[in-house]
Amino acid sequence: VQLQAYGGGLVQPGGSLRLSCAASGSIFGISSMGWYRQAPGEQRELVANISSAGGTNYADSVKGRFTISGDNPKNTVYLQMDDLKPEDTAVYYCYARKWYLGDRYDYWGQGTQVTVSS
Repeated sequence: VQLQAYGGGLVQPGGSLRLSCAASGSIFGISSMGWYRQAPGEQRELVANISSAGGTNYADSVKGRFTISGDNPKNTVYLQMDDLKPEDTAVYYCYARKWYLGDRYDYWGQGTQVTVSS
């Protein structure tokens, strides 16, 4: 599975950005996709994910501000980020997850920088 992430950049507090992540290659069997982020000096944390059935999950810190959605025909997931705060500044990583015979396989895209600053 190859993942290509798009979006990111510099935005002022209160602004919006949209991240995209397109999956290609051996995409059969992907059970979920989503985004993690990692700020300098911090551990990587889950931001949001979406299952193949459409179920979504969000970190408490982004609930009500971020929305994850999927476009199955395009094998793409989107992360709409609204009301951005300086603490959202981080490198955002797209991932895709498969399960096979009880083992979990995670695939990662390249990180994309999101900077929220005035």
